[in-house]
Parts: sequence; structure tokens; C-alpha cells
Amino acid sequence: MERDERSLMAEPASFNFEFNGTPIPARSGQTVAAALLAAGIRNCRKTDSGQDRGVFCGMGICQDCLVEIEGTPNRRACLSQAKAGLSVRTQQARPGASGDRNEMPSVPPTRSESPDILVIGAGPGGLAAAEAAASLGADVLLLDERKFPGGQFYKQTAPDLNREALDRQQRSGATAITAALDAGARMIGDAAVWGVFDGPMFCVATSGEALTVLPSATIVATGAYERPRVVPGWELAGVMTTGAAQSFWRTYRSLPGRKLAFAGNGPLNFQVALEISRAGAEVALVAEAAASPFARLPCASAMLASDPLLTLKGFSMVAELAAHRIPVRYGTVIQGIEASGDQLAAHFARKKGRVETIQVDALCMNYGFHPQNEILRLLNVKFDYDSTLRQLVPKRDARFGTSVEGVFAVGDCCGTMGAPASIEEGRIAGIAAASLVRGCPATKIRSRRLARNRRFQRSLWRLFAAEPQDFKDISESALVCRCEEIDKSRIDKLISNGIFDMGAVKRATRIGMGRCQGRYCAQIVAPHAARAASRNIDEYASFAPRVPIKPVAISMIAATKVADGEQNTPNPNTGMDDVRLRP
Repeated sequence: MERDERSLMAEPASFNFEFNGTPIPARSGQTVAAALLAAGIRNCRKTDSGQDRGVFCGMGICQDCLVEIEGTPNRRACLSQAKAGLSVRTQQARPGASGDRNEMPSVPPTRSESPDILVIGAGPGGLAAAEAAASLGADVLLLDERKFPGGQFYKQTAPDLNREALDRQQRSGATAITAALDAGARMIGDAAVWGVFDGPMFCVATSGEALTVLPSATIVATGAYERPRVVPGWELAGVMTTGAAQSFWRTYRSLPGRKLAFAGNGPLNFQVALEISRAGAEVALVAEAAASPFARLPCASAMLASDPLLTLKGFSMVAELAAHRIPVRYGTVIQGIEASGDQLAAHFARKKGRVETIQVDALCMNYGFHPQNEILRLLNVKFDYDSTLRQLVPKRDARFGTSVEGVFAVGDCCGTMGAPASIEEGRIAGIAAASLVRGCPATKIRSRRLARNRRFQRSLWRLFAAEPQDFKDISESALVCRCEEIDKSRIDKLISNGIFDMGAVKRATRIGMGRCQGRYCAQIVAPHAARAASRNIDEYASFAPRVPIKPVAISMIAATKVADGEQNTPNPNTGMDDVRLRP
């Protein structure tokens, strides 16, 4: 994550790589997926049923854009850098089953770190926490799974593309990154935390080495990922999250298609539709599940009182959509998607029963967010359930310490309260963590701004309040588990026969055993199963988090050796015997 000092006016290098033997143009800094989408190629892999899959989340969560690169399967196209002469191929359903690759993978070198404070996630909250703690003299190590910092909110342009910042949001991100670096925080990009063990100790897969981190204090700022709407065809190549479409433009300067439609609930769809339109693509429709914001003026007034600038920015986006003649349909949801030649046929339903079908290159959806809380759950942090946001939220004190000593949590991994609130939480947690490990004086908490940010976000969600998708309303043929291709009818059969335990449902169907490790299906099935069993929805209502919490090369696991004769007490939350590891 080194800062790029070259001229922003320099043009990025152009080159070709091969996809299934066909030359694909790309520019330095782009990922394989960005170049493929720019070339009009949506398909990355084949499923067991022979279905084509492509980019969905755009941030390494769904694992649907896997390709084979230089003969190595299971490479995420959305995170793999394109390079001149690279050989990329469609990944088959069972890569390696033919026996073409029998050589043993090389074990990467290992390294360990023992910083004062480990910050996981380089988005707004993580950057603010790292800057605050490092400014007080703490040794801060900041990790992020992406190659460069900024997170999903700041979304910096890939350094090799050498382009000016698109807007104030990107400029604010660049300022936050610089501030954290100047304060002394050390950053490592392309670093995925795959294991969490008692200590705590964190096992990290980085580019080229296996890293173990044993910090004195930890700040988890892993953010959130997008909530989809489960409809027939939501798994098709060309259907992606709104955040994925935004990443391809803001980070890699690639458009995911020439004609797009957006479906969901909340302001992100409005923002990205405008950004894509300004970039030259046609936006055929923005389908918003909530009623028009002009019909909920009391909520708008509350937002205006909390943050006038952000409120006016939101209403100016609505006005600009109208100026660009982008149709916006309120009270409208995506009903289904079908392949239609080289395009998708997207069916939208309005409350009055009218169905509208639009042909598009890409359908983008965002129906809210799910917190990325797997690390917190592995650390055995205690949670509550927010029934309004339909999210688990960790129990935290005034300085955002969790129920586990030395573990802090900030930002959207604790419930989606937006970037401004995440920044304030990060600053407070960074100061508290530095005070804990370095004995720095704990400065007075200034919570007025944070309280105002939270009021704004609560008013925003009231403004965009919409009926959530209910499990019973999902089509029987829709895939609830996109990884294992399990449709809703199979889940219905089990639950109607009195099988409510998620572990039993998993064993009977393989739901949650795919590459995304239950991140999508669990959010759909677990609340329904809990209600059917008349149980509370809590951290025990879903699948137990397991190590590795994300797919990782076996060579990375092999590089982390078990210490002789040292074994910890089993952690019931992991479902396995934890062991103390050493590099």
C-alpha cells in the first residue's frame, strides 16, 4: 500500500492478456474481471449444473468470479491483477479433477508480527482508528484484503491508472490514507485474515507469504457486504451488486455494460446510477423498493436537522437523475431475471401488480447490507439482534470495546450506520486502544458529532423504509444457496418436516458449505428457521463460524505450523479444537 508519487497525468500502459485463447485488452492497474467486463465478457466459471457464473459482489465475498490463471484454478478475477501475456481460462466445475496438476504447491515463507494494535480493515473506520492510535505513539499494523486502502466507501482509483480523483468522496479517502501513513501506521494490502485463534492470534494470507499477528489490542473494522434479493435468475452472469458496478468504475475505470438497471433499497443505487450515467453508460431504470422520499417529508426534515449538507446532496441526486432522464420507479422490486441472448431480461414488479421487463447488459442490486462479523464471532464477542436492520450487532461500551478484553469493533461490521459514524467510532476506539496498550492519556470522548451522524442515518433508513423480503414470498425455484445450487423448495421441505436447526439443514442439503461459506444463504434461511421454531434470532441461530473463515490456499495453512505440546482449551464458538500456532 505504498503511496504513488508519479504524475497523475501519465497514461496507464495498455497490453493484452488471453482469455480462453482470445486476446483481451487491458490497462495497467486493472483486474482481470475489470478487463473482461470492459470487453463484454461476463462468464468466468461453470457450476456443477453447467450454468455460467460471473462477477457478483466485486469484493471477494461471493467467490463466483473464479477463473484459472496460468494453470492455477480458484483465482478471484475481481481481485487478480491483469498482466501482459497472462493466460486466463474459464474455470470448470471441478478444476483439477482431470489430474493435469499433480505437483505439490510450494509452501510460502512465514513471518510474524506483534504490534501494539492490529486494525483489520482499511475503510473509513479502520483508517481513522489507525491514525488516532498511531498519533499517540502506538505501533499500529493495518491490514486490508484489497490491494490498496480506502474500503468500499472511499474506493480509490488503482494507482497504476494515474487518474485524478472523481469527486470529494475519493479526495477525502486519499486524505484519510495519507493521514494514517503520516501518523506512522504500517499498512499491508492484499492481506486476508483466514484464521483467528485464542490469544488472540490472527493468521493472514498475503501475497507471497503467510503472516501471523499477535497484537496487544485489536480493532475490527471489516465493514459490510451487500444484501441481495433472492429471485429466479439472481445468480446469472451479469447480475451483480451495485457496489461491484461502482468498484469497476471508480477503481478500475471499467463499465460493467453499456446498458444497466438498478434495483434495491437505499441511496447507493441513486449514487451509482448517476456515476455510471456520467461515465457514458445508459441507465434504463432505477427501481426503489421504498415509497418516494417526497411522501415522507417528516423523515427528510429530521435528516435535514441532523446533517443539512448530506441531506441536500441526497435530494440533489434525485434532481440530477431527473435531469439525466433516468427513470426512477418507487415501490418497485426486481421479480426475476432471465438470460436473453447476450443480455438479461429483468422483470420488475410494482405494488399495484404491474410488471415491466427491460433488456440490459447488467442488473445491479442493493437491498441494504450485512455486517462482516465473522472475525468478531470467532473471537467469541457477544451480540444483540437489531430487528429493524435485521443484523447482529456486537455489545460495545462507550469506547467501542467489546465483551472480549482488548478487542474493539467499529463501523459497519457493527451495524450499518454509515461512513461518517464509522470515522467517529474509529477515532474513539483508536484512542482507547492506545490508552490500553501504551498508557496514553485517554482524551475526552466527543460524542456530539457521532450522535448527530447516528440520528441522520436512522432518519435515512426511515426515509427508505420498505417491506423486507420474506422467505415465504421467495419463488420455489429460486436458488437460496447460489454456491451449492439449492433452491427454496428443498429448504421448505425440511422446515415443514420440523427440521429447524441450521446445522441439520446444512448436513441435509449442503447449504452454507459452498465457497461463500454461508454469507448469503444463512442471512435468508436462519431467521426463517428461527421463527418457525419460535426461537430468538441471535448469534446461535445461524451457522457457527469456522476456520478458515474464507477459502485459502492449502499451502498458506501448511505454512503455519502447530507448536509442539501446546494446545488450548477448545473454543465452543469455532466448532473445533483451537491450537496455538507459530510460524
